[in-house]
Amino acid sequence: MSSGNDLARLCGALLLGGYEDQEPPPAFLARLASGQLAGAILFRRNLPAVEAGYESARWLIEAAPPDAPPWIAVDQEGGRVRRLLAPVLQLPSMRTLAAAGDPELIGRAARVLGLQLRALGFNLDFAPVLDVDTNPANPIIGDRSFGRDPRTVASMGNAFAQGLQQSGVSACGKHFPGHGDTSLDSHLALPRVDTSLQRMRDVELVPFREAVVAGIDAMMSAHIVCPAIEPGVPATLSAAAIDGLLRSELGFDGVVFSDDLEMKAIADRWGMAEAAVAAIRAGCDVVCICKSEALQQEAHEGLIKACESDASFRSRCAQAAERSRRLRRLRPPRPSATIEQAMAWCASAESVAVAREVAERCKPA
Repeated sequence: MSSGNDLARLCGALLLGGYEDQEPPPAFLARLASGQLAGAILFRRNLPAVEAGYESARWLIEAAPPDAPPWIAVDQEGGRVRRLLAPVLQLPSMRTLAAAGDPELIGRAARVLGLQLRALGFNLDFAPVLDVDTNPANPIIGDRSFGRDPRTVASMGNAFAQGLQQSGVSACGKHFPGHGDTSLDSHLALPRVDTSLQRMRDVELVPFREAVVAGIDAMMSAHIVCPAIEPGVPATLSAAAIDGLLRSELGFDGVVFSDDLEMKAIADRWGMAEAAVAAIRAGCDVVCICKSEALQQEAHEGLIKACESDASFRSRCAQAAERSRRLRRLRPPRPSATIEQAMAWCASAESVAVAREVAERCKPA
């Protein structure tokens, strides 16, 4: 029989949290120290300047247990989704990057970005976007995608992911099984993708399949309903989508993150504990709750209760926790020794040269 502390740590390995303040709150650091969180995701509200990221990363690393290095994550795609400002490399949108038609340039740019992120203490970038931009009316993907052709998205996305991982930062492809053909924003509503499974295999799934083959570290689920996969159930909560399609059919054995469970597509329809348990049961390894510490605690308590009453779910949690810890140990956060050294990485000659080449060669499509 697992002790309460053992279950608290087990379920904590399944939670990535955010916070509202610039600095990590004491209660957040205490939960990280006791193993009730796997790490933190930082947003622009936490990062008024690049230096704030370095300082927060140092606090988070110091708080985390020595045998469980934390995720220190950020959404640093480029274009309209970038949380860290200059002197971190300011990439244009993925669509604009792809306009140069040069995966090698994208790989070099991502490697430089990864080296900067690593110097600041980040070890996980929720990028690249692997959605295929098939719907011009899509309000949330658009130019975040590398393009409308699945092979282009696969080639450019793999270059970006491998560049990040060569620098020691985990890449996370998103949003599985493909958010490109939606007409709603899952931050605000629950979108549907009404295409056949064969069409998804031929289009939406191509970049994800190729990313699995290339060895991407992580994937992120989409809060979208695909009736061809499982009617009425968002992919994040669907065993048919995560355990079936992504794990069994595509063969992915890396870490699967949920998209933020606080997004209205989920939060308006499920309680936080219910959603967290359903996501882990479906095959996600880590659930993201990106702002509310109270909701993070609610999810943690719900996971513990589910483990106490269901041995098979506890086994699923143990599998997910092991995947999470294995990757965190493989790519622990390793910031530069001083803030001055970290900032020097951001302003290095290589960084400046890559920024100049990207600006010259990547024109808006």
